[in-house]
Amino acid sequence: MGMKKDPSFIFRLALMVGDALAIVVAFAAAYLIRVHLDNRPYYFEPNTMDFITTALLLIPFWWVILAFLGLYKKSIYLGQSKSPELYRLFSASILGVMTIISYDFFFHRNFFPTRAVAVLTTVLCFVLLKLTRAFLRIIRLRLLVLRKIGTQRVIIIGNSKSTTALLEHFSAFPEEGYRVVSVVAGKKYIPQRFRKLQDSSLKEAFSRLSKAPADTIFHTDPRQTDYVYTESIRHHALYYHVPNESMLATHTGSLALIGDTPAILVKVTPLNTGAARFLKRTEDLIFGGILFLLALIPMFIIWLIVKLSSPKVSAFYASTRLSRYNRKVKIYKFRSMKPEYSGMSPEEAFIKMGKPQLIKKYRANGDSLETDPRITRIGKFLRSTSLDELPQLWNVLKGDISLVGPRALVPGELRNYGDRSLLLSVKSGLTGLAQVSGRRDISFEERRTLDLYYIQNWSLRLDIEILFRTVTAVLFRRGAK
Repeated sequence: MGMKKDPSFIFRLALMVGDALAIVVAFAAAYLIRVHLDNRPYYFEPNTMDFITTALLLIPFWWVILAFLGLYKKSIYLGQSKSPELYRLFSASILGVMTIISYDFFFHRNFFPTRAVAVLTTVLCFVLLKLTRAFLRIIRLRLLVLRKIGTQRVIIIGNSKSTTALLEHFSAFPEEGYRVVSVVAGKKYIPQRFRKLQDSSLKEAFSRLSKAPADTIFHTDPRQTDYVYTESIRHHALYYHVPNESMLATHTGSLALIGDTPAILVKVTPLNTGAARFLKRTEDLIFGGILFLLALIPMFIIWLIVKLSSPKVSAFYASTRLSRYNRKVKIYKFRSMKPEYSGMSPEEAFIKMGKPQLIKKYRANGDSLETDPRITRIGKFLRSTSLDELPQLWNVLKGDISLVGPRALVPGELRNYGDRSLLLSVKSGLTGLAQVSGRRDISFEERRTLDLYYIQNWSLRLDIEILFRTVTAVLFRRGAK
């Protein structure tokens, strides 16, 4: 299953880029108009490139102002708020320019050489911000409605007036990016023009998900909640429960307003949102990039040693693992196993060497042995120090896995995980909470519990804590086998 779409987050990024472009063009145009088109004399030495460069450096400052005024909120940029976007853009333009003027006054930087440039910049910022956003909305609407690109496929389940309200709302506001593909409800709750979307049962609706995955499920009544929620997790779909009045007073999820219908987003993981995934990917690129550069020389030395010890085989080993949404990825390691057992399951390898009695011992000991006859002497050192996993930093940079996450699963291990859909709702990690909490010294069940805790309680702070604990665990070789 592919990556889940988050059209709201993607459009916010597009707005930020468009806003930045509009602001830089406004600054440049105001400056050029004053210097080249205005016949009045001026008493400064014009330097257009310096002015534009400084305007570029101020973009993060403008983003903060625009975000503070709510201009990246969905209700604002879609025109659903009682406080129109137009007034907020005007306020942002004035506030941004006035703040720069105040900075100039106190620090004598003379960013605006004349008042005319400041006034022109304010007007042009407002006009260009409005035009750019209008243009982006037109492009977005054409992509969503005409080409169905970036839409979230929606299933609505439940015999409730909220089902009718959601159907009408999504039909009236296609710009929100939701496209209903199935409705499981009685005919009285489905307007005539939506009857072609009706599925007769939950089983029928969920059976089609393997062919055409849904992104979001809205559940509008309290019946079969456990089943619907479990199926949502299994298919990696966002789950909204539309509450009654008593539930609204006690809800613990994230409350969203879909038109006039309140719905609780029950998050499998905080990493459901595009903003959180963007933050985590940024974390992977920054920390992963630094670690990869630091590891280049040690990796070359290890490669040379492993290659000299077994010249006829590759020093690297690639194995298939499962990452987010059941996606198969090739995970790289330094070869630590004897070539004759490479690519075999533990059972196959122990039978081949004539020691089938080790199979039970290996599984009972949390998939490890104190002295594993499959491992080379160099491999044992690499595994005990976790140096064999350094090539996975390349997997992190590629986006196959994250620096921090649950343990990557071998496809054949899925039968051991009753709640495997939760484990596959995020990217697997090079390290994780289970690895730094004893690594191989804890049981299979304990590792699974820690992985699930991480998935459901992810935060940037938790990731950083795990990274620091990983360094300590590796240095003191705690639990490694």
